[in-house]
Amino acid sequence: MAHLTLKGINKIYPNGFHAVHDFNLDIERGEFIVFVGPSGCGKSTTLRMIAGLENISKGDFYINGKRANEMGPRERGVAMVFQSYALYPQMTVYDNLAFGLTLQGVDEDLIDEKVKRAAKILGLTDYLDRMPRALSGGQRQRVAVGRAIIRKVEIFLMDEPLSNLDAKQRVTMRSEITQIHRETGATTIYVTHDQTEAMTMADRIVVMKDGYVQQIGTPRELYFDPVNVFVAGFIGEPPMNFLRGTVKDGALTFGEITFDLSGKLGADAAKYEGKELVFGFRPEGIVLGEQENAYRVPAGVELTEMLGDNTNVYVDIADKKAILKVDPHDTPEVDSRIVFSIPYESVYLFDGETERRI
Repeated sequence: MAHLTLKGINKIYPNGFHAVHDFNLDIERGEFIVFVGPSGCGKSTTLRMIAGLENISKGDFYINGKRANEMGPRERGVAMVFQSYALYPQMTVYDNLAFGLTLQGVDEDLIDEKVKRAAKILGLTDYLDRMPRALSGGQRQRVAVGRAIIRKVEIFLMDEPLSNLDAKQRVTMRSEITQIHRETGATTIYVTHDQTEAMTMADRIVVMKDGYVQQIGTPRELYFDPVNVFVAGFIGEPPMNFLRGTVKDGALTFGEITFDLSGKLGADAAKYEGKELVFGFRPEGIVLGEQENAYRVPAGVELTEMLGDNTNVYVDIADKKAILKVDPHDTPEVDSRIVFSIPYESVYLFDGETERRI
């Protein structure tokens, strides 16, 4: 297990494009860290700098307290799993798994032992004699993961490893990778644009946007205590609803709807007079009907999506769109008018200019 430290890491390309800005992170031994964010946010670039595949333009990277900026990929002791499986098509599953150890000159009996143990962990025992073309996408991805874990390195780096799989395969592989991490204990950094993967797999999540770190925290911290509008909207499915309004006489107004902010902010409501605020609430943070100590919201139902354990209800609130998550037995009719309540403790308020949480 390795301890990693990134201090003031920047990536600036020769054309002047600044891909990663002042990235700082301390990763504990055996921790599972997930970098998450939209395409182009700098998460894969940061991973490649950790791997030694990209030069660090500015800042310092340490492995177990030793500066590693000038180390090559092999010296860093990392194993990578990419979005593409990168298997050798002319080799069997067994030979693909054994290839790295063969290059290292490891004894054949030890290779055989390691290959068979990895195959057992990954459910590949019955496929060792097959060629990659005879495997499903999920099986090929398991081979790619197996090729990494068989080397017994201290650092696993995974770049969008599940993006080529269908939804069912992704769920299965998520749990398998999490279990492999528990068994190997290796420090793992995992890159994805899928917040569900981040929330279900990570010890801590690094949320990135436009090359900047937005927030670092546990899945629970990011879900319940987002620092800004971007993190609040990125984490959670369906995403958080946002309504923008201006404060007047201590109340936030959206069209014909007025929310008295004293219920949420108390005496502090006065300091936001005349300012634009963003009123946020999660789809599951509502109650159908009226409730005390809550904001009462009239809405029109435009669409419903029955998902089994819940129903997504798409509503119009004073010409603004929102999604509610309700019990399927309480699903309202399309084109009906409803009233729902948002408890004060379920409301998030953000500064309309900076988009930072209040």
